Amino acid sequence: MALLGNPFVANVPKQMSNEELAQALRVDMAGELEAIIGYEAHAMATTDERAKKILYHIADEERQHVGELQQLLYILCPKEAEHTEKGKQAIQQQQAQNFNAPMQ
Repeated sequence: MALLGNPFVANVPKQMSNEELAQALRVDMAGELEAIIGYEAHAMATTDERAKKILYHIADEERQHVGELQQLLYILCPKEAEHTEKGKQAIQQQQAQNFNAPMQ
C-alpha cells in the first residue's frame, strides 16, 4: 500500500545494523511480492491485450527485484541462504519421490 502523503515515511532515523537491514530487506521483498500479485490481478481483470502485456512485464520486473533483494539478503545473512537451500533440497527430494515420502 503506497503512502503518498509523506515523502519521508521510509526514512530510517539511524544507521541500521546488518540484522535490521536484513529484516528491512525481507519487508522490501514482501512489498515486491505484493506488487506482483496486484499487477497480475489487474492483468487478469482486463481484456485489453495491451494492458495485459505491460502489466505482466512490470510483474516480471518485480520478480527480478525479489531476486536482487534475496541475493543481497544472502550476502548479509549466509544462514538465510543455507536455510533456503535446505528447503529447496527437501522439495526436490519430495518431487523425486512423487511427493509420496513423509516430510522430515
